[in-house]
Amino acid sequence: MPLPVQVFNLQGAVEPMQIDVDPQEDQQNAPDINYVVENPTLDLEQYASSYSGLMRIERLQFIADHCPQLRVEALKMALSFVQRTFNVDVYEEIHRKLSEATRELQNTPDAVPDGGIEPPPLDTAWVEATRKKALLKLEKLDTDLKNYKGNSIKESIRRGHDDLGDHYLDCGDLSNALKCYSRARDYCTSAKHVINMCLNVIKVSVYLQNWSHVLSYVSKAESTPEIAEQRGERDSQTQAILTKLKCAAGLAELAARKYKQAAKCFLLASFDHCDFPELLSPSNVAVYGGLCALATFDRQELQRNVISSSSFKLFLELEPQVRDIIFKFYESKYASCLKMLDEMKDNLLLDMYLAPHVRTLYTQIRNRALIQYFSPYVSADMRKMATAFNTTVAALEDELTQLILEGLINARIDSHSKILYARDVDQRSTTFEKSLLMGKEFQRRAKAMILRAAVLRNQIHVKKNFPQLRRETRRWWLLLGDGASSFPTPHVGRGQVALRFRDGSKLLFGFLNFFFCLFFDRSECPSSSSSKERFPRTLFSVPLLPFSLHISFGLKGLESL
Repeated sequence: MPLPVQVFNLQGAVEPMQIDVDPQEDQQNAPDINYVVENPTLDLEQYASSYSGLMRIERLQFIADHCPQLRVEALKMALSFVQRTFNVDVYEEIHRKLSEATRELQNTPDAVPDGGIEPPPLDTAWVEATRKKALLKLEKLDTDLKNYKGNSIKESIRRGHDDLGDHYLDCGDLSNALKCYSRARDYCTSAKHVINMCLNVIKVSVYLQNWSHVLSYVSKAESTPEIAEQRGERDSQTQAILTKLKCAAGLAELAARKYKQAAKCFLLASFDHCDFPELLSPSNVAVYGGLCALATFDRQELQRNVISSSSFKLFLELEPQVRDIIFKFYESKYASCLKMLDEMKDNLLLDMYLAPHVRTLYTQIRNRALIQYFSPYVSADMRKMATAFNTTVAALEDELTQLILEGLINARIDSHSKILYARDVDQRSTTFEKSLLMGKEFQRRAKAMILRAAVLRNQIHVKKNFPQLRRETRRWWLLLGDGASSFPTPHVGRGQVALRFRDGSKLLFGFLNFFFCLFFDRSECPSSSSSKERFPRTLFSVPLLPFSLHISFGLKGLESL
């Protein structure tokens, strides 16, 4: 319940970090509320025992909203769990839903006539007592926090904010819980404190479905020295923290419909350290990671990252059905794979985070199966293909048409003969084109390497003394042009020369002499003494395009200039 904390001075405190994201915004995981699940095979008691705190209550409420068969049982379990907290508002809401559900059940013709479906009466005494206890505890925590601030002990202030945030979370006031956890940021004195603060903010942000906030604090936690600087084998505590961060990031990526990134996050979780009942269970990691991988990974990635993964295999042992689906998909047994997916669809629709994505994931998995089935063939009989995918020829033709229009299958359909033909591709010309492109790339790299070797052999290096470069460059150009009459004043910028010449022949002569002495040994330059004297010790800057930088070099010559 939202508590009236405005009577305390804590609400008037200056925020060290403003929460600029509306908790009601960025809720990309809003599920479709119009569907109903009729035939679930879910063991509700075992399912609820996998979670704790607010997550258990929210998941049971979600099941009650979408499954009439389990509605009464789920609401009764949620009602008993919520009485262990200070969340009075949720208790009253669940009791109201339970009363409505039992009345509907009693009005059905085939309802059980005994009194076992009567809802428990509203415990008003518990409601009043819990409200008073919550306010008294809030007042005590706020007083303790004021005393800690008076003593200016950072560790005590941080713990006071965390305790206050825990209390708000227990009361169901998520906005104030997020603020209290965030205030602890300025009082963290070690990397462990920062990580603990990030985990608290991540947990509340997941409850609020504020996914951008989740990813932001996952990045902050991963950038702390305790995690970022560790290499190789990590200790048990660090591995547990990383698993929590990867699971939270996977949920956020799943909500953003970035299924491949979500799969990679879940695949990085450690089975031995996956203990995060406030958000999700190890079974959730297996289901989320397995389905996202099926929808987005190719055969090589699926074999390397999922089937051969020693860590993720342990997660899949908790969900044998998902494991069998992955193996059958990899073995190209698509009919049995898709059939098993349909069998577990009802249970997946009762998962509050996966339900909005079930249809999309199933479509992507089926499309990938169709693509992989046809990829080795030049032509395929659509009748046999329909049998393999347990569908009709007409429905299969519609699916293939859509895949062809989207460019996922390069083929044509013979609708009369019901045959799918791969488009003819001239492999010979394609191979020649690739060979020519590779040859040009090799030639470009070889020239770049030769040029670099020439640069190193002639001791070419970057110079930073640009005023001296300007003076020496002008003198060199004047000598090449036999005087200043044919050359205007050169304008030397940072590492390059910009000139406008009236006499193009002398410009060409200068560059020919320059490149001759650059790429060949200096002993091969004109051997007459007068010619050698024409090349003073100077600096010149030219742009070398393959390296995208400007260089300067020296030439031996007269010292008399």
